[in-house]
Amino acid sequence: MAVRCRNATRLHSSNVKMAAPLAACTKEEQRSVIRFLSSGGVKPIEIHRRMKVQYGDACLSLQQVDERTRKFMNGISSVTDSPRPVQAHRVVTLEAVAAVEAIVNENRRVTVNEITAHLDMSHESAHHIVHDVLQLYEL
Repeated sequence: MAVRCRNATRLHSSNVKMAAPLAACTKEEQRSVIRFLSSGGVKPIEIHRRMKVQYGDACLSLQQVDERTRKFMNGISSVTDSPRPVQAHRVVTLEAVAAVEAIVNENRRVTVNEITAHLDMSHESAHHIVHDVLQLYEL
């Protein structure tokens, strides 16, 4: 009768030599590994330990592995980041600058709010043109 060691699989897996470390990798690649291993029931700490061997300093942190494992267990399957709302880019055209400059030259006491109402532009854009482009600080 053979005696089976309880930690035989653990010892065996730790003695396996891996290929060269993967220093160049993306977050998505690492998240795919997390998704694969977590679907097999591997705990986040073990996933991180394995990944640290392969990815070295480029490895995601244990907190990131844990967070991503929870997301995968809650049904999220995407390995990419969710799109985030971004601030609208301010586009200042020469026509807008000329229109603001014409209003200011006509009435030096005009306010930024009056410029926005007259030209139907955002307050931020009008303020940017007056203060940063035209460098008029008295308005």
